[in-house]
Amino acid sequence: MNRTQIQLTEEQHHLLREISKDTKEPIAALIRKAVDQFLLTRRPDRFYLYKQAQAVVGKYEAGVPDTSVDHDKYLEEAYKS
Repeated sequence: MNRTQIQLTEEQHHLLREISKDTKEPIAALIRKAVDQFLLTRRPDRFYLYKQAQAVVGKYEAGVPDTSVDHDKYLEEAYKS
């Protein structure tokens, strides 16, 4: 685990302290849970999505030269078999 120092507003600290007392969990654990939730629900930025897409461009070979033009035909053939 990495140690990170953060600054909270008075209200944030007060509310976290109250939740910590109620749940008997350390404030650090509550913050880690909040960060996890943020990371799971946030939308990736467009730059990251483009970078992911570029990583697979040209990575695979279809064996036919007109895949981009006749992709529907090839998908239909693949699903029939």
